[in-house]
Amino acid sequence: MGIWLELGIFGLVFVFAFWQMHDVRKAQEKTRQQRALEQTRKQAASTQTTDANTQNETT
Repeated sequence: MGIWLELGIFGLVFVFAFWQMHDVRKAQEKTRQQRALEQTRKQAASTQTTDANTQNETT
């Protein structure tokens, strides 16, 4: 009887660990997407600034 209790507790801990890893992976993916979006915005802003400076110099 005691072995089944121990196996049940071990199973619950195992399931909880997998659930936590799933949440961590989702959070990491969200962070990657946010960083990529920020980098894209910075590149777009620097390109617009560079284009504006180039247009001002030629006029």
